[in-house]
Amino acid sequence: MQTDTPAARARSLTKTYGRSSAEVHALRDVTLDIRRGEFTAIMGPSGSGKSTLMHIMAGLDAPTSGEAWLGAIEIGRMPDAQLTLVRRRRVGFVFQSFNLVPTLDVRGNLLLPFELDGRRPDIREQKFIDELIVSLGLSDRLTHRPHELSGGQQQRVAIARALATRPEVVFADEPTGNLDSKTGRDVLALLRDAATRHGQTIVMVTHDPVAASHADRVVVLGDGRIVADRPRSTAEEISAFMLSLEVTS
Repeated sequence: MQTDTPAARARSLTKTYGRSSAEVHALRDVTLDIRRGEFTAIMGPSGSGKSTLMHIMAGLDAPTSGEAWLGAIEIGRMPDAQLTLVRRRRVGFVFQSFNLVPTLDVRGNLLLPFELDGRRPDIREQKFIDELIVSLGLSDRLTHRPHELSGGQQQRVAIARALATRPEVVFADEPTGNLDSKTGRDVLALLRDAATRHGQTIVMVTHDPVAASHADRVVVLGDGRIVADRPRSTAEEISAFMLSLEVTS
């Protein structure tokens, strides 16, 4: 693997929905590099294109034009069967709604990515999973099903599942949206730690300046375009900047 290659890239991405008078431009010529081992927050008001950008870069949606890359692989127009394998082996997902399988216990949910890939974790992978279980405080919850867990515990399971296979990129879509503020801070600290301690590449879509302040970098979208690309900032600085965008728009 080429370590100097960005973990993910967008090149002149455009996404259009509808036709003629009903046409909506969700993305307009977006170019972005996601650097390896970095925690990137993608922000913007509703309708700015931030979720569309993440979905295309994660291989969950296809662009109207332009290119989306995971490492050295262009995925924008990859056949579905091949794309499914790439997503399974190279991408992790954390969703606002947790997306745990209700009939599986915690251990079953953690091992699901391996099951879907038709294999079991090797010794190195199992050691990493065991470390995640301990560090996320899940040791005494392994036989519990999702409905027996709090929202914060469910999100910790979702994060552990996303990290378990050591994917090239973990995409997190509003991961604290259904959590109280303290639990949300704990989850953000886990994502921060994944980048700092494990060198994991994290891309998080959020509307929350506090959440974005945990990231190394804040990319801001407006009307389908990148309007800012900022280094790590405080929640207050991010709030002030987002307010300035609203005032000038």
